[in-house]
Amino acid sequence: MTNTIMKISLAACCLLFAGMMEHDGGHATPAQVVALDECDPATFNVLGAVGPDFCKNVALGYTPFGSTTTFANLLAEAAKGTPDKNWDFEPDALTVDEGTPIIAVNQGGEPHTFTEVANFGGGFIPPLNDGEAAAPECAEGFSSVAVARTRILQGSQLQVSGLSKGEHHFQCCIHPWMRMTVLVK
Repeated sequence: MTNTIMKISLAACCLLFAGMMEHDGGHATPAQVVALDECDPATFNVLGAVGPDFCKNVALGYTPFGSTTTFANLLAEAAKGTPDKNWDFEPDALTVDEGTPIIAVNQGGEPHTFTEVANFGGGFIPPLNDGEAAAPECAEGFSSVAVARTRILQGSQLQVSGLSKGEHHFQCCIHPWMRMTVLVK
């Protein structure tokens, strides 16, 4: 009898805890998106490029699986319309239930944004746009509070919640080829 009461009590506590984990229709387990890049500190952090301490890539390309992208190569590849595929959001597409928060984590070496846009477009740095017009949501850059709020510094994260059912597009307003689609069911 005592064993049965303990099992019922344990089950009740689990249900109570599970109920506490959900608030405002949210889910306890967020979906994760990772922002990746391979900036080369030696070429990004000099005057005339981006500037001191901008790229904080700790991998430095010394691993057997990775390499770094120089500042000049990043600009040249973007101008040719073949931007570095290693600068990306992973996964490229995500399907979640309504109410599931999304956590975008920057595991790259430089800042990114995780900005929702109606349609994919360019970012606010024209040389990286391959002639594509900036998405209206990105056009003003960090002078727009809406864009500034979506910035993810190296090693930090951003939570997006409250997405309605349907398809949502996210891109980096700095590196506009970093794109992903979220389908909310």
